[in-house]
Order: sequence, then C-alpha cells, then structure tokens
Amino acid sequence: MKLRCRPEDFVVEELPSVTPLERGPFTLYRLTKTGLGTLEAVEAIRRRWQLEGSRISYGGLKDRHAITTQWLSIRGGPWRSLHQTHLSLEPVGYLDRPYTPAQFRGNRFEIVVRDLTDEALGRAEAALADLRTTGLANYFDDQRFGSVGSSGQFLAEAWLKGDYERALWLALAEPNPHDRPGTRQEKETLRSLWGRWAEAKQHLPRSHSRSLVTYLADHPTDYRGAFARMNRNLRTLYFSAYQSFLWNRVLGRWIEANTRPEQRIPIRLRIGELPIPVGLAAEERQRLDVAIPLPASRSALPGPPLGPICEQVIAEQGLVWSGLRIKYLKDIFFSKGNRPALFDPEGLSWQVGPDELNRRRKALTFRCVLPKGAYATILVKRLTAGEPDAIENRAEWTEADET
Repeated sequence: MKLRCRPEDFVVEELPSVTPLERGPFTLYRLTKTGLGTLEAVEAIRRRWQLEGSRISYGGLKDRHAITTQWLSIRGGPWRSLHQTHLSLEPVGYLDRPYTPAQFRGNRFEIVVRDLTDEALGRAEAALADLRTTGLANYFDDQRFGSVGSSGQFLAEAWLKGDYERALWLALAEPNPHDRPGTRQEKETLRSLWGRWAEAKQHLPRSHSRSLVTYLADHPTDYRGAFARMNRNLRTLYFSAYQSFLWNRVLGRWIEANTRPEQRIPIRLRIGELPIPVGLAAEERQRLDVAIPLPASRSALPGPPLGPICEQVIAEQGLVWSGLRIKYLKDIFFSKGNRPALFDPEGLSWQVGPDELNRRRKALTFRCVLPKGAYATILVKRLTAGEPDAIENRAEWTEADET
C-alpha cells in the first residue's frame, strides 16, 4: 500500500465559517500550496511583503505533503495576489477580526491509497463500512510528534520536571530524522561544544541557534532564559506535542477499559501502538464516546470512571494532574478544554479503480469532511491496520495540526 505517491493524491480544503466583508481592518486571503508546510508558507509571505509576523493570522496547520487550500488574514494587508513556485495567495474580502482556528469548522479531504492487492482492498472497504457505525478514535497523529528526536523524550516532560538544561538540549542539540543538512550540522556542533558557549558561537553560522548561544555566552547557566528567547511558535509546538501524547495515552486506556479484546485492533504511531475500536454496537459506541479533557492543571479532572484513568496515565510519567502547568514561560500555556474520544467522517464515500502507477494493483479514492482537529492520516491507518507493508506517514515536526 502506498500513500502520497504524488501531491494530488492528498488534497485538503479548509472549510471556513466566516463570511467575507466588503470592508474591514483585516484582509482575508485564500492560500493554496504544494510542498510547503503552513508555517513555511506564512514565512515566505511575510518575507516577500516585508510584514511583521504578528500581522498574519491563520486557522489550521496543513501538511506539506499535499495540495492544500486554507485561509489567512493580514491586518492591513494589500489587495493583491502573490504567486510563487509552491504557493498562491488570493485576496477574497475583509474581516473585522483576525482569522483564527475558531473560524473554520473542518476540512474536506480527497485521498488516494495506491498499490492495493484485492485482499488489501477488501479489508480497506470493510473498514470504511465499519466507520459508519463505530466511528474513529480521535487520536493526535504523527504530525503532532515530529519534534520528538532520537531519544524519544519529550522536551516538555523535562521542563515540567525542572530539568531546564535538558529541555534546552533537546531543543537545540538532539538529532531528529527530519533535520535539514544545515540544522543537522548546527546540532552536531552544539553537542560537541555544549557548555563552551563562546567557542560554540564561533563555529555556528548566523541562525536562531547562534543568537541563543550568544545569550548563553553571557549567561552560561540561564537555560530558562535562553529557552524563553526561542521562537514562540516552536516552543508552543514542543508543549503541544507532550499534551497530545498524554491525551492519546488516556484515550488508549479508555478504549481498552470499554471494549473486549476482539473489538479493538492496534495502529502504529511514532510514539507507539494504540488501540482503535472496531465492530461496536450502538450502545457500546455510546458508552465509549465521551469528551476527554486535554491534560492541564486548568482542565477539570473528570469523575470516575474516566478520572482515575487520567490520573494513572499522568502518574506513570512521574507527574500529577495539578502540576501540568508551564512555569516561567508567560506567553505559552497548555490548551484547556475537551476533545471527543471518537469522530465520524462526514459524507464518507469511496471508489475503486485501476492504479495507473502500479500495474495489476488497485487504487482506492475516498472523500469525506472531518471535524476540526481530526487527522485524516488516522483514518488511513484505520484502513491499513494490520497490513504487513504499513504506509509511511511522513511527519513534519513544524506541523502541529491536525487537519
């Protein structure tokens, strides 16, 4: 089985819930991109039009390995288009407030899964049919965990436990399979010269890392201060990844507690295997489908039977629920709120045809609308669960979201 053989095999369209105005302080644009993550595209727009980053606001983060359409606003943005090799930006109207994640309802997907044998196709179609009754486990997928390096340790865990030097090392020096050559070289330099800041500075090119090392050369042990000077979006991604990891663990335990062994199958994520429910009757699904709080001291701990599961998962990390708050960083927080345990693909349909890229194999094309925050790649993993040639899900560590 193969996914994303070409960009048009994975098409995403963000569905806004706003109506453009004829006038307003914020210009609304439609952004279409291929081969770029959302943050990369926003940075390209900012540089081209020489804008302060604070003027640009967007909804979801979209994967680079796809053709995606989404929306963004620019405070006082120009009424003109921008066309580059991998992106197209078109003005569509105005808003009286910035465009944010609260202003879109979900995403429309068209996804092609290729290189299917007849047996694999049969299993995939059976899984699609089961989704209409069982629904799908609402896990955060690998895109959320691309910031986790070779050690598998979450930076946020080190920070919450007070090991600020380790947290900074994980951010600046730990190898990551998604590092580009320049970043890889910088990290090698920092690993070899860690703590020898003046010497490390001399060996680093102009970069964000070098600016942090410059600060450390003058404040050798102020790891908290150096981390606080990192790009806010990157710091937010680190902590979002850990919160999402904890939430996934809670959902996995909840599924295990509310299904029989034959009613669940494993799917593989970068952070380990997790169970997904299959073949549930209506009353079984109803029992399983609850709102699970995002782990944070600001989120109310639910009562039994879900609350004890939440506490157990957090305790296994050497932490307590009330301690899930980010100290010493005033500009980032763990998200507050609830996330549904299951979701339903809306308007799910599919068709089968010959795979023009792989002789004697079939291609399955499915279309659906997913709610905001749900991952289409989890749906793909459900279709391919148990296959010996599992599909590679190319995670971009700069992509925090979620569809």
